[in-house]
Amino acid sequence: SSGINAEWPLRPGSEKAAITDLLSKIDPSAFKEKFGSDVSALDALIEAKTVTVAKLMEIAPPGVVDPTPFLYDTSFYTIAAAIGVGAAAHAMIRPVNPKWYEKAE
Repeated sequence: SSGINAEWPLRPGSEKAAITDLLSKIDPSAFKEKFGSDVSALDALIEAKTVTVAKLMEIAPPGVVDPTPFLYDTSFYTIAAAIGVGAAAHAMIRPVNPKWYEKAE
């Protein structure tokens, strides 16, 4: 199923945006205590899978909405747009005009 896998590269961008948004709601001292590093090392921590949305939710204050269900939104919007383009292209298909037929000799 290589067709659907083509859309998954959009997820890391959504995940990083969700992590950055969560960080704005988390106390920096709680982050340092949990991950043993400052927020300035975020990119390296994400790359090493040390910082994830799930781990940040563990130290998020009560009432913060878990963004996990929304991580694939951009992927699904892209897939929906591709399907829409395909449907429009399909709707524009018409029979070939007989003037373009080859003449039998």
